[in-house]
Formats: sequence, structure tokens, C-alpha cells
Amino acid sequence: MIAYTTLGVANFDRAKKFYDDLLGVMGVKYVMGNERIALYGTDVHNPMLAVCIPYDEQAPSAGNGMMVAIRAGEPEDCDAMYAKAIELGATCDGPPGERSAGFFYGGYVKDLDGNKLCFCKIGPQ
Repeated sequence: MIAYTTLGVANFDRAKKFYDDLLGVMGVKYVMGNERIALYGTDVHNPMLAVCIPYDEQAPSAGNGMMVAIRAGEPEDCDAMYAKAIELGATCDGPPGERSAGFFYGGYVKDLDGNKLCFCKIGPQ
């Protein structure tokens, strides 16, 4: 159902480097884009994550309550993605851990522009 989700960024080159390095841990790659947008995924037929300079060229803002959850795999994969994001300059917004009685495991960060990401495993642990 979802084609892609977009995160607004202030410094496109910096954001592209961050997401190239971060999502590369999962084998996700740059799929397409131009000078103001980069879309990441496995191909154009599956959901993608995009980073872009906002169309109106105004400062990007992270929506209150808005978050992108990335299915990272097993809990150790979630931990690895969280650690990589922190290594790349993201800030902690909730350390990785089990939540929802063994059905949800996730770690939360804010990227270099304040966009909130969750690296998670959903389903029985």
C-alpha cells in the first residue's frame, strides 16, 4: 500500500551520506532520485524511504508524533541499526528493548534533522 515515506532534510548531501551508510547495514540501497530527493529501498515496486529538500525550500520540520518505523529483523539487528545511527550522529530517543509483552522490540533515534526513526521487530519474540 505505501509507495514511499519522505523525510525533509536541511542538508541534502549530509542526509544522503547518513542514510547511505545507515540503510546499507540492512542491504538497502539508493534506488532513484535527483538533486533534491533520494529514495532508498530494494526496488521501485516495494516500499521506499525518501529524504528530500522540501518542495517549498523552507526549513524542514519533524512532525510531532510522526515517526518512520523500519523493520530491521531480529532484536540484534535492531540493536545494530540503532548503534549505527548513533555512530553516524543520531541522538537516542529511546534505547532498544522489548515492549508490548514480547510482541514488539524497538530502538528509537532522531536523525541529523530531528526526524524520528524506530528500528523494530514486530511479532512474537
